Amino acid sequence: MKKLLQFIFIFLTTILFSQNISQPPIQNISTDNDVVFRLFSTKNMYTFIKLNTRNGQMWQVQWSTQSNQFETPLSLKSLVSDEEEINGRFFLYPTTNLYNFILIDQTDGRVWQVQWSSEIKERMVIRIN
Repeated sequence: MKKLLQFIFIFLTTILFSQNISQPPIQNISTDNDVVFRLFSTKNMYTFIKLNTRNGQMWQVQWSTQSNQFETPLSLKSLVSDEEEINGRFFLYPTTNLYNFILIDQTDGRVWQVQWSSEIKERMVIRIN
């Protein structure tokens, strides 16, 4: 009887702890590399990040079946000069954090932390050195 209780305890503990393991982020994107704009899904079903793949500018896009749809800037700063812009230069990678992505310049390797939020003061794009 004691061994049965130990087995049940270990089995239940294993199941409970396995639920807390974070899953790798999933990225659903088009395979066309020659596009200026891409939409990246977030873990929020209503929120996307629109990326200008030429210069790194980003917008938070929220869709809805109600009236609270919007598109608002995350960063309007071009991360390269006009002469350096090429389609597909910038790309976003999801993290295991709901609100954060990593933006990479695929030409020179620079990276930024991108955080979207429903609160304006919590949105940010920070260079990772």
